[in-house]
Amino acid sequence: MFLEKIVIIPTYNEKENIANILKAIFSLEQEYHVLIIDDSSPDGTADIVKELQHLYYGRLFLEERSGKLGLGTAYIHGFKWSISRGYSFIFEMDADFSHRPADLERLYNACKYAGADVAVGSRYVEGGKIENWPWDRLFYSRGGALYTKLITWMPINDPTAGFVCYRKEVLQNINFDQIKFVGYAFQIEMKFAAWKLKFKIKEVPITFTDRKDGTSKMSKGILKEGVFGVLKIQFQSLFKNYRRRVKKSAEVVSA
Repeated sequence: MFLEKIVIIPTYNEKENIANILKAIFSLEQEYHVLIIDDSSPDGTADIVKELQHLYYGRLFLEERSGKLGLGTAYIHGFKWSISRGYSFIFEMDADFSHRPADLERLYNACKYAGADVAVGSRYVEGGKIENWPWDRLFYSRGGALYTKLITWMPINDPTAGFVCYRKEVLQNINFDQIKFVGYAFQIEMKFAAWKLKFKIKEVPITFTDRKDGTSKMSKGILKEGVFGVLKIQFQSLFKNYRRRVKKSAEVVSA
């Protein structure tokens, strides 16, 4: 069976959203598979997913982890899981509808047909926008994006974006052991690694909508990691090799 597209969604206490986001993705009828990485949500998110696996048999998968281990490690777990099963296009997406499921196809098309290795759902390019954010959060986000671009020299307008499509070759070539951040700086470091490895990154304008249900995961610790993490990413890039070391070229499977 040819496996092409999988959406990785990390969850922690998303019982209000999980059934609806899955319904929205599968209703696209574009042959998406979904992998939920749940960090032992005390609200029963994983139990809801297990019930829905019967409805979405063969398309919905669940990996449960023991404790809240962080966004970055959740995605890396999902990347490795997806690569080992041969998916060609691997997506990151939030569970709370801040990312619109209908935009998955636009990211996919950018990678499949428009030459991108990484497609980023961007709030800060022409056509992109944010809905329902207070002015202070918008200020910090926009300022953080400009700050990141200034420090890293990375030509990406929305480096913290969490709505992304990767060609599998990108993830196969990144040394995940060198990706150290677990919060929002993880998103910056992954894009930075892809850019350093000279993969083509394309920003696709999206409308980002603040969550309506559930609780935001934003915290002062995440903001602090974003500020100091950018400096650390740039400094450590002088000593890091983001390329995965492989013993045989055959380990990297072509699309």
